[in-house]
Amino acid sequence: MNTPLDTTLVDKAIVFATRAHQGTERRGKGFPYIVHPLEAMAIVATITNAPDLLAAAVLHDTVEDTDVTLDDLKQEFGEHIANLVADETDVKHTPDGKKLTWKERKQRDMDNLKAASREVKIVAIGDKLSNMRAIARDYRQKGDALWQIFRVKDKATHAWRYKGLRDALQELKDTFAFQEFDQLVEEIFGE
Repeated sequence: MNTPLDTTLVDKAIVFATRAHQGTERRGKGFPYIVHPLEAMAIVATITNAPDLLAAAVLHDTVEDTDVTLDDLKQEFGEHIANLVADETDVKHTPDGKKLTWKERKQRDMDNLKAASREVKIVAIGDKLSNMRAIARDYRQKGDALWQIFRVKDKATHAWRYKGLRDALQELKDTFAFQEFDQLVEEIFGE
């Protein structure tokens, strides 16, 4: 018999994320979007069983990709989880309203991630490894034609990004999740 575990927070986050992403598809994949946040949460679970980090992992795209706001998350899950999600959310403008380019956004994200807490990095590795697994699967099937589904279609730019993420996540190098991420980055983009 399994030991009882209080999964109330994680269960609530799964239901919330499923509803938020309802009816949406993972770009170019043909399957429900919620599969990605669930995979991100499963990856985080290989590092920690902390309910707040598992919840943040499954919620990580709700603000970026749905109508959910950080205030909604604060109300439902508290400030800590909302802040973890905020740290994983791609913000497209500067505080003064200037629109950032894709490369500026990704550089800022890598810089912020490098300076972030271990908790933020744990949530991030769930997202980034899930993305890298999808890229690797598709690259093995499509080769360089894969890059055409992205807004930025240059493989070298994606290599810059994922190698930068790998550098920013070095604190997690003792985890299997980071080691898999590192191997996939090397496989797809080279050293």
